[in-house]
Amino acid sequence: MPQPIPGLPVPEPCISFWQQTTRSFPHLNINRDEPVPTESAYVVIGSGISGALTTYELIEGGVPAEDITIIEAREAASGASSRNAGHVRPDAFRGFQVYRQLHGVDQALKIIANERTVLNKVHEFVEKHGVQCDFNPTTTFDVCLTQEFADFNAESFKQYEAAGGDVSHIKFYDGEEAWRVTRVGKAISAYEWPAGSSHPAKLAQWLLTQSVKKGVRLFTHCPVTSVAKSASSTASQTYWDLSTPRGITKASTVIHCTNAFAPYLLPHLSSFITPNRAQAHAFVPPAPLNSSNILPSTMSLRHTLKHFYSVAQRRPDGIIILGAPIANPVISPEAAASRLLPDDSFINEEVKEDAIRNFEECFPACEKAKLLHGEGLLHAWTGIVGMTADSVPFVGKIKSLPGQWICAGFNGHGMARIFTSAPGVAKLILGGSWADTGLPECFEITEERLERLQKGVTESVF
Repeated sequence: MPQPIPGLPVPEPCISFWQQTTRSFPHLNINRDEPVPTESAYVVIGSGISGALTTYELIEGGVPAEDITIIEAREAASGASSRNAGHVRPDAFRGFQVYRQLHGVDQALKIIANERTVLNKVHEFVEKHGVQCDFNPTTTFDVCLTQEFADFNAESFKQYEAAGGDVSHIKFYDGEEAWRVTRVGKAISAYEWPAGSSHPAKLAQWLLTQSVKKGVRLFTHCPVTSVAKSASSTASQTYWDLSTPRGITKASTVIHCTNAFAPYLLPHLSSFITPNRAQAHAFVPPAPLNSSNILPSTMSLRHTLKHFYSVAQRRPDGIIILGAPIANPVISPEAAASRLLPDDSFINEEVKEDAIRNFEECFPACEKAKLLHGEGLLHAWTGIVGMTADSVPFVGKIKSLPGQWICAGFNGHGMARIFTSAPGVAKLILGGSWADTGLPECFEITEERLERLQKGVTESVF
């Protein structure tokens, strides 16, 4: 049995619903026993959507596929990309208050606009390439279950609109109208805007397949344990030696797509990226929520800013995916403390029971006593998300480490950020400017940003 290395993904994680339904992926354990190449021009660490899309974009930008190696600690796409709750859900306005406090009005507007762009890019990409990842373009609801959160959302909407934010695509429902459109009898108010859902493992695996077909070398079950300056470096060119259990590979360009685990190889980021556990649950619905009664939209069931649950019902099979962060204030201190364990090999029973109980309260037809045998909870799993100190990812060149780049720290919001962040870092690696990426300036990893974070107190949006 492989022994865990503190700071790296545990070698024997639980298997998510998405992974259960893609066990036939031919590259799942590719090159698991092969030695890594002694040298590669580009090494991408991490094979989730961030690493897979960065690789795809580098090839699209002219990098020969055979010059790229992807190294993954576990099976292919085994991290947060295959463990999330299936949403492609941009923030339409809710985070504006916090983003403004952390980054200013201009950046706050850009952060939210970028997430809307990501939704469009995912939709365009899967349609253009015929990616079979169960992508469902739909809408989503922010369902306000308490007056406290209804007031918070109303203030966020007001501030966002006053700052010039586009609200033309957002619909508001109050009282009985909110109950009617969401089917949640406890709803005080609700907001609706365009969003989507997908099978995230199928999307990541499609991206990896395209690159492997073209000549990219993918090594699974092969954690990178250190990145050190190579003795062959010269005054004009820095090389890096990446150590793994199956040998050392030398590269001039190293791209960290390791999300919550980035600080293991980049210890100077340990104060700024924190691994947090989150949990999701697959639920087989009863008749009031199946067939023609399927929920047409995804939703976030919100009690407060940090006490919420997500709901997304899949079109292919009607399975409902319930998401729950392990930071909910209703959870016991002991359960809440477990969120800081970077271990996705087990689930938290208290979180599971709380998520199901909340879902039953919002949708009484799903109460356990009313279910047939075979309905109800099907599976539960855990994933590790990377929370950053200022609620936005780290993207770009690591200036203190020439030739090293990063695209990580997505705050549990990767599907609303990766499809601009990964192409963005690829553009930078190929010689483009930050303006070429179209990303908010606050996403860039700069010495000034790190110094500011070292001094300041920050707050998470999610």
